[in-house]
Amino acid sequence: MVSGSDEPVADFPERFRSYSETERHWQARRAFILRNIPPEARAELSPLRVDQLLSLSMVWANHLFLGCRYNKDLLDKVTEMAEGIEVEDAPHFTTRDEIMKKNQH
Repeated sequence: MVSGSDEPVADFPERFRSYSETERHWQARRAFILRNIPPEARAELSPLRVDQLLSLSMVWANHLFLGCRYNKDLLDKVTEMAEGIEVEDAPHFTTRDEIMKKNQH
């Protein structure tokens, strides 16, 4: 349960899906959210913790699907939080630095 409700933990993320998220994007972000809810099923998540978790899920999804860049510490944190989540056919983004390096050879 989350925040003292009778809602099962697996159903908790459903209310946070954005209408603009594709099914693939949502399923990956949903897996991130569920993976990072405390393991005890009756954990109380404060509104601040929920906001933090949702924000981190968006950082991870935006980096993965849209190629957004964030500072190294933040990316390291969300990458660790997403460990074990498999996303099929995730896009690969080439940075300007990678392009420049490739063209110098």
